[in-house]
Amino acid sequence: MARTPATSRRALLFGTAAVSAGALLTACTSNEPKDQEGAADNAAPVADDKPGKQVTIGFAGPQADHGWLNAINDNAKSRAKKYSDVTLEITEGSNDTAQQIGQIQTLINKKVDVLVILPADGKALTQVGLQAMRAGIPVVNLDRVFASPQAYRCWIGGDNYGMGLNAGHYIGEQLKDTKNAKVVELAGLDNLELTQQRTKGFDDALKNYPNIKKVARQAADFTVESGQAKMAQLLQAQSKFDALWNHDDDQGVGALRAIEQAGRDDFLMVGGAGAKSAMDAIKAGDSVLKATVLYPPTMAASAIDLARALGQGKGVGGLAEFEIPSSLTLYSAVVTKDNVDQYLPTGFI
Repeated sequence: MARTPATSRRALLFGTAAVSAGALLTACTSNEPKDQEGAADNAAPVADDKPGKQVTIGFAGPQADHGWLNAINDNAKSRAKKYSDVTLEITEGSNDTAQQIGQIQTLINKKVDVLVILPADGKALTQVGLQAMRAGIPVVNLDRVFASPQAYRCWIGGDNYGMGLNAGHYIGEQLKDTKNAKVVELAGLDNLELTQQRTKGFDDALKNYPNIKKVARQAADFTVESGQAKMAQLLQAQSKFDALWNHDDDQGVGALRAIEQAGRDDFLMVGGAGAKSAMDAIKAGDSVLKATVLYPPTMAASAIDLARALGQGKGVGGLAEFEIPSSLTLYSAVVTKDNVDQYLPTGFI
């Protein structure tokens, strides 16, 4: 198994650079010609598709009990297969924090080169992240953030506030000429910070459109069944509204069932996360669903890219810094009929 010398591993663990990415880290490559004038001549090596030093990456995530989480696992596996110099040690997903901690400790004891961890609970797994870092194993913290930045070398994840913001702006632009427009919101689990962030982003965006008022909100729990039940309640309580934002495409399947059963087609709907079923419906154009705001599971593929770069002691192409960033926030693109073909390959089942 390839190992990084202690001195260079120390630099990998505690190098500090941060960036907020407006797009996915689709590949850690450099397209700059070798003879380019200036500082590029003395730049540190960056990761590319050419085989390099062998790297063993340990991957630990929660149970894939949701389409998005299943897509996370699939993206990590398929990305690792792309590289002949990467060996992926993947655990069986678990939502039990004690079990996931045990799985990560097993990977630490195996002395993997880099860890990619999507914690079932970021706060509860912070200590095992710290344990890995102190053992000299850099951690790529995927999406659900640890309570301490000392528990990871790099965080990469989605933008929940940005999801709500972009959903609100899309709806706002569609309704900006509608007098006294009304919108409703079908949220996720209210006890989750991510749900609160999505709602705040949505509300902040709507403040830019004085003609629009949010008249109702229901919280579901990211399941088809809850989406159908809560949407039915919204439809019964609100006889007339102009737009709906649904936080999650899985629960959106149920919401669409309730809408169809009620015979309603007098409003537009915007989904969230980027399920293939939602993109298919957007492309077909035969339902109220007109857009979905991404929370891209491709972040797992990018996490593998980052882990490989860390393991090989390389940076990210296109950036001037010698190290990979300490933070990467992915953009929540709005998928509509105009661009759905571009994003369909990323849709999760």
